[in-house]
Amino acid sequence: MRLRLVVAAGLATLAFAACSRLPGAATTPTAGDGPSGLPAIPLAEGRLAPRVQYPAANSTIGTRDSNFVFGSVGNGRATLTINGLPVRVAPNGAWLAFLPVPRATGRYELVAAVGADTARLTHPVRVSPVAAAPVPLAEAGRLAVDSASVVLPRARTLLREEERVRVGIRAPANATVWVGWDGGLQMLAAQPASANLFATEVPARALRGGGTLFVARGADTVRFPIARVETVDPITPRLVQLGDPTPADTDRVVIGRPTPAGSYKWLLLPGTVVEQTGRQDAFVRVRLDSQLEVWIDSGDVQPLAAGALLARRTAGNITLAPSAEWVDVQIPMPSRAPFLVEQQPRRVVLTLYGTTQSVDLIRHLGNDTLVRVVSWVPEASDRVRLDLELSQDPYGYLVLWEPGRMVLRLRRPPAIDARRPLQGLTLVVDAGHPPGGAIGPTGLTEAQAALDVARRVQRLLEERGARVVMTRTTMDAVDLRQRSVIARRANAHALLSIHLNAFGEGVNPFTQNGTSTLFFHPQSEPLSRAIQRHLMRRLGLRDLGIHYQNIAIGRTTWMPALITEGLFLMVPEQEHAMRTEQGQEAYARGVVDGTVEYFRGLGTRD
Repeated sequence: MRLRLVVAAGLATLAFAACSRLPGAATTPTAGDGPSGLPAIPLAEGRLAPRVQYPAANSTIGTRDSNFVFGSVGNGRATLTINGLPVRVAPNGAWLAFLPVPRATGRYELVAAVGADTARLTHPVRVSPVAAAPVPLAEAGRLAVDSASVVLPRARTLLREEERVRVGIRAPANATVWVGWDGGLQMLAAQPASANLFATEVPARALRGGGTLFVARGADTVRFPIARVETVDPITPRLVQLGDPTPADTDRVVIGRPTPAGSYKWLLLPGTVVEQTGRQDAFVRVRLDSQLEVWIDSGDVQPLAAGALLARRTAGNITLAPSAEWVDVQIPMPSRAPFLVEQQPRRVVLTLYGTTQSVDLIRHLGNDTLVRVVSWVPEASDRVRLDLELSQDPYGYLVLWEPGRMVLRLRRPPAIDARRPLQGLTLVVDAGHPPGGAIGPTGLTEAQAALDVARRVQRLLEERGARVVMTRTTMDAVDLRQRSVIARRANAHALLSIHLNAFGEGVNPFTQNGTSTLFFHPQSEPLSRAIQRHLMRRLGLRDLGIHYQNIAIGRTTWMPALITEGLFLMVPEQEHAMRTEQGQEAYARGVVDGTVEYFRGLGTRD
């Protein structure tokens, strides 16, 4: 799931007293929040026992105004107030509220009542301080600047000599601001967005010995030291190896991002050698070719010995080698190249960075027709684009390194009998979590609920003729990365990961809960749409749609892979549904119905 809550009820003060019945609910679900196709919640008439499931006692709440709180009181006939505000109690005693953060008191005061019985609970929390108001920047009196606004290069920054480094600060409009270094200085100019914002950009080479940011007015001067900026030697490049190429059978890739800590985009082979061109915080910038640089987690970068040279990657003639389940596009070259695979309808595009190629022969062995035509375009002097026209939509792929060649393995769609579309398929069912996961008001964990649904998905798929591989069958933790490896080793035709959802702090759960399905690669989109349609039909909740999202399970390339987020555990009706056979079966049948529809569609295509 996208955002996870791992919480436990903490210590609290509990007291019983007699008082009159309190008024009704404060936070009422809006249209579309009702149970719809979910089972009704039976009445629980147990002992009053107020409990806060989230947030945990003494945990820190980061939101500024309001946040969700949920838990149970043990009796569905109870009324409940929290900090004097009435909260709706579900028939099983569960409750969910969206309340002002108790910034003044640092605690939630719960009062639950049934008739003459009353139970009280004091639940302490820590509240993050509100961001301080901007420093007043008076144009008279003693000089004051906004030190929190200072923009300076961080320690251990590595850049090219000519790259520009931004320096800035908020200061009074009548101040003079400049940056100085050994042998030079540069003034900061007031920016159009605000007369109090001063900024400039300085060449990295000027700050190789560090520097100082000065703000002055009259006799007053404020100074901020600037850390040394390392610069890349323009003559001798720094070469690095990405990842460790020695572990086998792991599906290990090295993630490339367009910005530090940005979105995943490039899934590179461990052992690829590239030039390092920068460093910022925990990320290293590397050059893929003369026109493109990307950012890599520093833990995936191993410096090579000084004087190491970048291999001249020249790709040779291409061979298409078919087998029963795939076609290998074999590209001879001396070392691993950075690459990008893009999937389109009946087309796959492979871009090789830092590579030249001059193709005068493309061998289509076996007269196989999955790959109809291969065309190549030298997009730059060190970039080649291979355009592969297919007879069918892409189904899955792997990029492999074999001694002396890169291999793009294109998977064939399975042969489907439209009358029994799952017969003979291998499907991997992944019960999401543990570790981690969401939790509901009465303590049901996502790990347990997902496993209950996954077991039902397994049974339904097997009844329809599929071979099912489960990534876990117990509550023991399974490494997230290993789940995709399990699916690839099983040569699965799809990977279905079952989850329950949760919100991050500050989101109103009454207006935004529902059902969604997440995917990453294009081959997973049709299956995601089919499953989402049937989850909506079976569960009847708000349609949150399908999402392209950067999820670990979804990065699997050998098969369609997705995550279902059927319900939100923090909502009492939805948590209860996951405790019942009826609710679990509805979720499971939505997943299986969509899977059947998708594979039946494969069997009816031309």
